[in-house]
Amino acid sequence: MFARIVVGYIPTAEGVAALDAAVELARQDGAHLTVVNTGRDGNYADPTFASAEDIDTIDLQLANADVAHDVRQPTSGRAAADEILAAATEVEADLVVIGVRRRSPVGKLVTGSTAQQILLDAPCAVLAVKARP
Repeated sequence: MFARIVVGYIPTAEGVAALDAAVELARQDGAHLTVVNTGRDGNYADPTFASAEDIDTIDLQLANADVAHDVRQPTSGRAAADEILAAATEVEADLVVIGVRRRSPVGKLVTGSTAQQILLDAPCAVLAVKARP
């Protein structure tokens, strides 16, 4: 049973899959859900930085699901993995939920892997969710 869940969200199929899984788990367990969304290096213009409308939709979705929650959009300039890990540590999360996608080994080497850093460094269990085809 989870009391505190952190989910990394970006407006992609993988991000939506992670959010949906986290919402379902939070709803089942009565857990508090912290949603973390940040653009690349805290950049508001990055496509991974959710719009105000996206955030409003998430807030409404969580309220309708009767899930206690907060939504964070840090702009400190830190990497997404660092922001998610910091939130997990701060709220003493029992679980971190992330979306994953298939990438080639060269792609991982060149750009790094947010998911890999979270899997290796999280202070709690991590659930990696793939988007449905």
